[in-house]
Amino acid sequence: MPPGKRNRGRQGGFTYLGLLALIVLIGLFLAAAGEVTRTAARRERETELLFIGHQYRDAIARFYQQNHRFPLSLAELVGTGTEGPLPARFLRRIYPDPMTRSTDWVLLPAPDGGISGVASASAEEPMKKAHFDDGDAGFVEATKYTEWAFLYDPRAPVRAPGTPVSRPPPPPNG
Repeated sequence: MPPGKRNRGRQGGFTYLGLLALIVLIGLFLAAAGEVTRTAARRERETELLFIGHQYRDAIARFYQQNHRFPLSLAELVGTGTEGPLPARFLRRIYPDPMTRSTDWVLLPAPDGGISGVASASAEEPMKKAHFDDGDAGFVEATKYTEWAFLYDPRAPVRAPGTPVSRPPPPPNG
């Protein structure tokens, strides 16, 4: 048999194995990219949960300051207030929980009735463990999202709703 024909048969097997190895590597890279994307999406949902939770807390604070009582439902924050010719709106709409993607918030009862805050219904463990605002300092020890309670306490120091709880100090000039 001519020498060229023997080599082609053996090389075909090595090419096949090389192609299989390349496919495995591509699969591993795609799996890693999928994990990074999933983690980024979850961190984004956590950031959204913090934003929406603060919106609910601020809306409850404005409702309490205007009506001198806590709202009885989330719908009351959307536009069933009694002040003025039009109903007062403290929220644009009832926002869904970013972690569960539904409006099944855990409603936290106020001492005298009504709702003093909300929490996520998700029992997943949070990825964020530090660097919370002063008003959310209790979130550091949380082992699940339901422990991220966005409560309004009328006895807490007063701040303008919608403003950050804490700001980093300005950088030194020099």
